[in-house]
Amino acid sequence: MELFAVFLPLFGAFCAGLLVFVRSSKTSTPNRIDTAAQWVTSGAMILAAVAAGVVFWDVVLGNNPRTVELFTWIDSGAMEVSWAIKLDTLSSVMLFMVTTVAAVIHVYSIGYMHHDHSVPRFMSYLSLFTFFMLMLVSADNLVQLFFGWEGVGLCSYLLIGFWYDRPAANAAAIKAFVVNRVGDFGFALGIFTIFVLFQSVNYDTIFAAVPGKADATMVVFGTEFHAITICAVLLFIGAMGKSAQLGLHTWLPDAMEGPTPVSALIHAATMVTAGVFMVVRMSPLFEYSDTALTLVTVVGASTAIFAATVACVQNDIKRVIAYSTCSQLGYMFFAAGVSAYSAGIFHLVGHAFFKALLFLGAGSVIHAMSDEQDMRKMGGLWKLIPVTYALMLIGSLALAGIWPFAGYYSKDVILEAAFAANTLAGGYAFWLGIAAAFLTAFYSWRLLIMTFHGTSRADSSVLSQVHESPKVMILPLFVLATGAMYMGYLGFESFVGHDAEHFWGQAILVLPSHPALEAAHHVPLWVKYLPLAVGGAGIALAYVLYMGMPSLPGVIAGRVQGLYQFLLNKWYFDELYDLIFVRPAFMLGRGFWKGGDGALIDGVGPDGISAAVKYLAKRAGAIQSGYLYHYALAMLTGLVVLVTWYLFGHGG
Repeated sequence: MELFAVFLPLFGAFCAGLLVFVRSSKTSTPNRIDTAAQWVTSGAMILAAVAAGVVFWDVVLGNNPRTVELFTWIDSGAMEVSWAIKLDTLSSVMLFMVTTVAAVIHVYSIGYMHHDHSVPRFMSYLSLFTFFMLMLVSADNLVQLFFGWEGVGLCSYLLIGFWYDRPAANAAAIKAFVVNRVGDFGFALGIFTIFVLFQSVNYDTIFAAVPGKADATMVVFGTEFHAITICAVLLFIGAMGKSAQLGLHTWLPDAMEGPTPVSALIHAATMVTAGVFMVVRMSPLFEYSDTALTLVTVVGASTAIFAATVACVQNDIKRVIAYSTCSQLGYMFFAAGVSAYSAGIFHLVGHAFFKALLFLGAGSVIHAMSDEQDMRKMGGLWKLIPVTYALMLIGSLALAGIWPFAGYYSKDVILEAAFAANTLAGGYAFWLGIAAAFLTAFYSWRLLIMTFHGTSRADSSVLSQVHESPKVMILPLFVLATGAMYMGYLGFESFVGHDAEHFWGQAILVLPSHPALEAAHHVPLWVKYLPLAVGGAGIALAYVLYMGMPSLPGVIAGRVQGLYQFLLNKWYFDELYDLIFVRPAFMLGRGFWKGGDGALIDGVGPDGISAAVKYLAKRAGAIQSGYLYHYALAMLTGLVVLVTWYLFGHGG
């Protein structure tokens, strides 16, 4: 059954890929081929989700964790890598979540991409992306994980730049690819370092050997460092790129140039959660490096507050949700940083449902508004698209952490664990997390109010065509809304409550010296209720500013223009990177091109030789005047030279 769960998306991608070539033939019927591509990929994903549900039931509830080895992949010296599917609680949870959300997005895409000219190509990319993510989460070794890791990176490039006739989409795809390569370089170094230290890339072998290497050191650049810390930090650099953490986050908002289903798949359930999954999977390694855990905590908390502040001033509906994703990933990472790994996964799963709901709900709004994404040109839509409004309200309540929705349970337990960690980094994460919770509620309701309430600011011609999305787009959202409403309540005890130890089994390791999650259940009442209180305050502030006194936000922005521009320009990270990295790289490249390649190599080499031959030929050609007496003079001169040479030479 696990083979169906993992490989059915690959089958769907292959079939849709073949239909791309069929569609390009002159004898094809485009509409029928598009429909076939949509249903074969969607059907394969639905069956994969059912299979993943059966696997989850067997592995978790049936207490049957196992590793299914398919074949030997690499066998060279000490490097032995099998292609295998590891099934424990962690991978089973991820398999079920990824396939379920991906199936919903595939069905939604049938309606959303209906009028596109490249439907088979889109559906093939979407399914291939899902397959690589499933490869990543089911891997039993770091090389297979890296295969899936790079695969989702490739597919993200293809999907973000799907509309390749748009320069902005091409630029965003390249940016995502390049920024992720920076993180992936660190990740690859981490895998190399682990192999050097443990002589294996297999999870079980590494985890069994970690306690014996707890005090091992490694010389890097002439300095001795704690070996496990080096491994963990390098792996986390990879996670920072893939999961858009502060410093390597700049690709994520630009990725909104892709179609909305792509945004939902990449930024809700799959690619951006890969980094969180990897850190949790490698918990037996991270647990032996307090330095690495502190780094994860600080970066995660900093990302949470950074992205939340930027989301408060964005006007593109998808970019608000994108920065929200970045912020929520920060919560997941600092949960892992205080050793509350299961809390991070709990939030990851709940977030997949309510964030996919928000993205696809935004897609429904964009569809209704004739592709308009600027919230300043919306307003008053709740009467025209009430179902979309209700669904986005559910997603926003879950995101803001309002009881009894999913975010209330998962976000709160993360904050409680950060407080209970009783460390400087934990305290930093707790207070920044509280501030981010306030801002999250604020920008969520800012989005709802600007989009659905107040007086419409849309063009009358657009407003007259606003309509609810078709059932094929709306009905899948009810599946996500169900997860957003009940996932927190139903999963709390198993993921982070009293049944957590039995539920997770050997999938996650937490040392006795890191009891933050256990202590989270005994924090003071004010810690438990503070996130809910600040969430309510954020919602109230949004109502005051955008419904009660809608002119006030403009006045405030005018009074603090510097701060407003700072946030609007995303803390100037792009401009800073452009100044530090992009421009010098272009200058260096242009210098090598013009000076090195053009002037030196080509100038001295082929261009220089051809120029010299051309010059000599031109000079030689000038001798050929066509006058008889010139040729006679030349012959006479030559004869005189030869005779003179002969006489003097003979005489010598």
